[in-house]
Amino acid sequence: MNLTNLPLEPRQVVEVDWCDRWIVYHRLQELDIPCSCETHKPLQANLSSPTAMIQLWSVTKQYSASRQELIDWLKSCWNLNKR
Repeated sequence: MNLTNLPLEPRQVVEVDWCDRWIVYHRLQELDIPCSCETHKPLQANLSSPTAMIQLWSVTKQYSASRQELIDWLKSCWNLNKR
């Protein structure tokens, strides 16, 4: 999911695989990000702050990235801390 050019709007459709959308939905609720997920409809989330946008990116990344991508990302974060 590319959030770089995504405007902050009250309601955004979140494109995730249908098999993962309920898991993402429940995680967003745990993070207090208002969202809705109805049968046969896409997941929608209220992104009212940059923090909510980053949290959405992080949650969706867990399900859309390969294991190797996540490992590489974590390693690059560790390398940033060592600088």
